[in-house]
Amino acid sequence: MRYPRLCQTLAAALLAGSALDCAPAASPPAAPAASPPPASPAAPAAAPAAAASHYALDPAKSSLEFTFLQAGARNTGRFPRFTVTLDFPGADPAGGRLEVAVDVAKLDTGDKDRDDTLRDDDLFAVAKYPQAHFLSTKIVKTAGGYEAEGALTIRGVTRDTKVPFTFREATEGGVAVGYMAGKTQVRRLDFGVGQGDWKATDQAGNEVTVSFTLRLMRAAR
Repeated sequence: MRYPRLCQTLAAALLAGSALDCAPAASPPAAPAASPPPASPAAPAAAPAAAASHYALDPAKSSLEFTFLQAGARNTGRFPRFTVTLDFPGADPAGGRLEVAVDVAKLDTGDKDRDDTLRDDDLFAVAKYPQAHFLSTKIVKTAGGYEAEGALTIRGVTRDTKVPFTFREATEGGVAVGYMAGKTQVRRLDFGVGQGDWKATDQAGNEVTVSFTLRLMRAAR
């Protein structure tokens, strides 16, 4: 009979269909990996800061003077012995450095008796405080030139002080030099220069003007 063969054929077809239904579905193709974004160009390296020029004092062609009132008369004295060093980065003066040391004991006003009085314990007290000192680690550009902001020490007392000055560089005979000039006012009583009767300002004024004209020479550090 044909029915058994027909039944076997139908059974085989049903089994084949069931196997197809149970097979896992094919996964869709994976999307291609995204390309990494292009790298940003490297920032250009900053240019190195220019090195500061280092200067030292030419004492033979420099002067440091002070002007004061005594009994209503204006008098001028000088400090013949002092040292100056200057580090001056012209493009950025804020990174500059100025240091001044003054041998106060060598002051000279042209009057020996007055000089001895100024050196005495009630005024500069040079036996205990032989030097005055100024140190600035900040130099700023101003409309008229420059200004050194630093600490001034006289008679063991230190005060913040600003010293305005002009500065120019030149070459003389193949040698690099600098010319520096300026003036500032100092109140002597702020530094204790005036004890006892010298605290009064009727005979000796409180304000003293310090002026300088310097020739500096380029030097190795």
